[in-house]
Amino acid sequence: MTRDEILEQAHQLINGPRSKDYGDAFHNFSRIAQGWNIIIANTEGPLTAKHVALMMDWVKTARLLETIDHADSWVDKVGYSALGGSFLEK
Repeated sequence: MTRDEILEQAHQLINGPRSKDYGDAFHNFSRIAQGWNIIIANTEGPLTAKHVALMMDWVKTARLLETIDHADSWVDKVGYSALGGSFLEK
């Protein structure tokens, strides 16, 4: 795939399905930032893989707040939770 093809595919996604599924990107990213700031504010020391799992789960939560019936985001949330829980053993 050429860089122009990659750019075109990204253009199509962010102006088509992604915009439809997740709403205005600035609004969605602002909501994600709010959640991440809460996670960071309640973290002592550097961020860990467990924090990243929480943050990625919040990305999916923020997207679901826009489109609550988006099945893929529900599945992803479960996946991030499972991954984060598995990190307890590491």
